[in-house]
Amino acid sequence: MLPRAIACCWLLFASLTFATTSAQAGVPPGRYAIGDSVMLGARTQLVARGFRVDAVVSRQFRDAPALVRRLAAGGHLPVDVIIALGTNGLLDGADCDAAVRRAGPDRHVFLVTVKVPRSYRDPNNARLRACAHRHGNASIVDWYTYSRFHVAWFYADGYHLTPAGRTAYAGLLDRTVDAA
Repeated sequence: MLPRAIACCWLLFASLTFATTSAQAGVPPGRYAIGDSVMLGARTQLVARGFRVDAVVSRQFRDAPALVRRLAAGGHLPVDVIIALGTNGLLDGADCDAAVRRAGPDRHVFLVTVKVPRSYRDPNNARLRACAHRHGNASIVDWYTYSRFHVAWFYADGYHLTPAGRTAYAGLLDRTVDAA
């Protein structure tokens, strides 16, 4: 009888401790992916891997800080935040810094490099890497390096994803977040 009572008390203590820790941190578990049309193409594959996806055609990186702030303030931003923006124009490093800061130190922000045949690709990827380097809670998902020689992963425009590309993209994000 005594071991059962101890087990019940331990389970109650463990559940209260976990609830208190989660409530104190205020950060829900899970993965939230913010992106543009590239991510939107892989939405089904990402959702199947447990991501909540907020992807909109032509979204700019400048939209990320306000979106992250609003989600975090409302208690809707999970511990793992993926930001895959920069396909649609030159990004400002200050916007990247603001998005990572607004996520807060209790979250991990994954910045996804871009693979787009535009003059701003390399500057954007450099800014994303520099941003991740400046923040202890940020890291890079190097989609550009991983995908650049896989022509079959992209439609003729060189950046929107074919079915094979969608699977590869979602798989890379999944593995990178899991490994962190």
